[in-house]
Amino acid sequence: MIEFVFSEKRAAQAAARLLRRHGGPMEYFKLIKLLYLADRRVFIETGLPITGDRMVSMKHGPVLSGIYDLIKREAVGDGSWGAYVHPRQGYTVTWTGREDDEELSEGEREVLDEVYDEYATLSRARLRDKTHDLDEWHDPGKSSNPIDPREILASHGLSPIEIDVIADEAAEIAAFRKKYAG
Repeated sequence: MIEFVFSEKRAAQAAARLLRRHGGPMEYFKLIKLLYLADRRVFIETGLPITGDRMVSMKHGPVLSGIYDLIKREAVGDGSWGAYVHPRQGYTVTWTGREDDEELSEGEREVLDEVYDEYATLSRARLRDKTHDLDEWHDPGKSSNPIDPREILASHGLSPIEIDVIADEAAEIAAFRKKYAG
C-alpha cells in the first residue's frame, strides 16, 4: 500500500479553491467527490496527490478520509481547515473568504479548476455513479475499505516496476515530511 502524509493546509486550500469557484454554499458530498477526483488526477499525473489524504471506498463511492472527518467534525487537525472552510451547516459547507493558496502548485490549481468545470454541475446521483465507475472503488457495504493507490496506477497502464518506483519515491517523501514537519 502506498501511503502519503496528509496535509490539512493543502487540503484546505484545495477545498477553498473549489468553494470559491462555486460562489456559494456547496453540498459537502460534492466537495468531497471533487477533491477526490482532483487528488486522483494529480496522483496519476505526478505520482503524488494534492492532499496526501487516505483514500477509502464507502457506500457512495471513494472519499478522502481525513477531509471527510474534518467536515463531519470528527477530527481535530492543525486548524488549517477552519481557516479556509466554515463548519458545515446541515449538508453544506462554505468558503471563509481566505484566498491564499501558496501551498498548491500551478498544475494542481489547474487540475482543481478542470475537475470543477467537468463535474461541479453533476447531480449528487450522477457524481456518485461516476465515482462508482472508477476501477479502484469496491462496494464495502455498510463499512469502508482502504483504496490501494497502486490499483489506481495499474488501472492507468503503469507496470508493476513503474508503480514500485512511485511507491518508493512516495515513501521517501513521506519519511522526510514526517521527520521535518512542524
